[in-house]
Amino acid sequence: MAQAKWRLEGEWMKNCNCAFGCPCDFNAKPTNGHCEGLLGMRITKGHVDEVHLDGLIFFAMVRFPGPLHEGNGELQPIIDERATPQQREALFKIMSGQNSAEGTLFHIVSLIVTKMHDPIFAPITFKFDKEARKAQLSIPGVLETDVEPIKNPVTGAPHRIRVVMPEGFEHIEGEVASSNIKSTGAIKFETRGGHSTLAHVAQTPEGVEA
Repeated sequence: MAQAKWRLEGEWMKNCNCAFGCPCDFNAKPTNGHCEGLLGMRITKGHVDEVHLDGLIFFAMVRFPGPLHEGNGELQPIIDERATPQQREALFKIMSGQNSAEGTLFHIVSLIVTKMHDPIFAPITFKFDKEARKAQLSIPGVLETDVEPIKNPVTGAPHRIRVVMPEGFEHIEGEVASSNIKSTGAIKFETRGGHSTLAHVAQTPEGVEA
């Protein structure tokens, strides 16, 4: 069976319970020994074969008992309720990892997640300002998370730092910020002052475009 042809370009956010500077980006262990978080994007321009996905939002809530490469993770997909049945199917084709090359983001996720929760289709409000290091994601009854700049502990002034990964499989360059998360879906947790990465990305079956 031929693989689907797809491309997603848009605004990417990853928030988690770890300290600023996600240890996963440095091949290090989670700050607290386990990982709880979310990642996803608003698609500014995207498609799977002939199905257009422009303007849609999708996220995934995740939990791992240890470092991500050790697996045994659980995941719950959250899909924009505006997506048509065809668009939902198209997004699941991407998220399944079956239409991505080995070693790319969605393929890796498919290998390290052992428990897949039922997807949620819901209204999603997403605000995103990468340069200001500010974002907000609201899915009533499911998830509330906000992002703000890291603050200097002495002066309170906004602090700025970027992470650049020339061979990154999630993003190439991201702004690091602070996040608060309250998740009330299948993967329940709450954390304050955790890590956030905001980035503009273009994901393809072959990985992230530079």
